[in-house]
Amino acid sequence: MPAGDASDARLIPVHHMRPGDHAFVSYDNDEVRWETLTAFTRLGLARGERVIVFPHPAVSEEEVLARLDFPHRTTATARAEGRLVLSSMRRLISPDPAFTADRQWSRLREETARAVAEGFTGLRTFIDMHWVPDLGADVHTMMHRESNAHDLFRDRPYSEICAYDRRWFAPEVLTAMADAHPRNLLERLGALRAERAPDGALCFVGEADTATKRLLRTTLELALAQSAATGRLVLDLYRLHFLSVGCATVLLSMVQDADGHDRVDVRCGPVQLRLLQRLGASSIPRLTLSEVARPC
Repeated sequence: MPAGDASDARLIPVHHMRPGDHAFVSYDNDEVRWETLTAFTRLGLARGERVIVFPHPAVSEEEVLARLDFPHRTTATARAEGRLVLSSMRRLISPDPAFTADRQWSRLREETARAVAEGFTGLRTFIDMHWVPDLGADVHTMMHRESNAHDLFRDRPYSEICAYDRRWFAPEVLTAMADAHPRNLLERLGALRAERAPDGALCFVGEADTATKRLLRTTLELALAQSAATGRLVLDLYRLHFLSVGCATVLLSMVQDADGHDRVDVRCGPVQLRLLQRLGASSIPRLTLSEVARPC
């Protein structure tokens, strides 16, 4: 039975983005920026959404397509069918020469409605924020747009990633924009992060696999040591995109050996729940598993 709702979680892997999500991600490496874009594009196409990419204005369409290309040239097919569109902020707001939040919002609403009318399940966009200097736009005007775009996403099958280059935007702008977006994305695929939820639960975000097993173990050791006095620990695995058998086994073994703990609660998604159950979770008396409801 679902035991909760993780829809208020700010930090998520890109794979967990859903219609209605407005996400911030930053990068300081030209290679890294392609990881999130590629995953976001492929997932959107697989879900029947139209994907519009607004790349860095200095990057050619040829390079973007080469980075996004799938086996058997399905990128070309997606473009020919209108499922994948390469655009620019200049083109989106045309014929207006200057950026305004109202003009951009209006055009994105139009594009969302058009995608649905043409049979797509929704629209998702990836926007590299280098359009700001390219258009000579005022940074504060852009920040106003980002902080007040809620209606663009409410009750619409629209999702958006805004990618900020940390080498260009000032630290205070990046901080403000991270706070303004309901979602923040892990910068790299394959990464694992741990953070405390408002209720004290230890949340793992990203991918728990061979590459991150040591971090998982170390973080769990510290958490178990810190919670020994109260005898209870709450773990949240819901925002893991991937949990390997090896990492799941480590978790169960550490909970089994957690002397002094009366109860360890683990919140997880349905796939994680089944994995832990198959690995013998029910044989650990102090362990309680609860399934977290996935937002629609």
